[in-house]
Amino acid sequence: MAQQTDISVPAQTWTQVTDADVTSITFQVRANDAVYIKGTTGAVAPTDTTGAIVYWSGQGELNKSLSDMFPGIAAVRVYAYCDGVATVSVGHG
Repeated sequence: MAQQTDISVPAQTWTQVTDADVTSITFQVRANDAVYIKGTTGAVAPTDTTGAIVYWSGQGELNKSLSDMFPGIAAVRVYAYCDGVATVSVGHG
């Protein structure tokens, strides 16, 4: 399902920022702390930050292919994690 929205990421909780299987994503981080972005092969939240990409406030990606972001896996979902609280503005088709 397509979406263009803001997702609240509670402290120390892996939060799914996609609402369906996707092949590409646009997002921007709004947070005071580092935000870890991690792709998964399904709707199961990660348990660690291994392989995650770190983004800071104002950083993100524009229509980026998940296969380019996470080349070692067939990622279809994206999760965010922050030690503090964060907002991720996200869009996908």
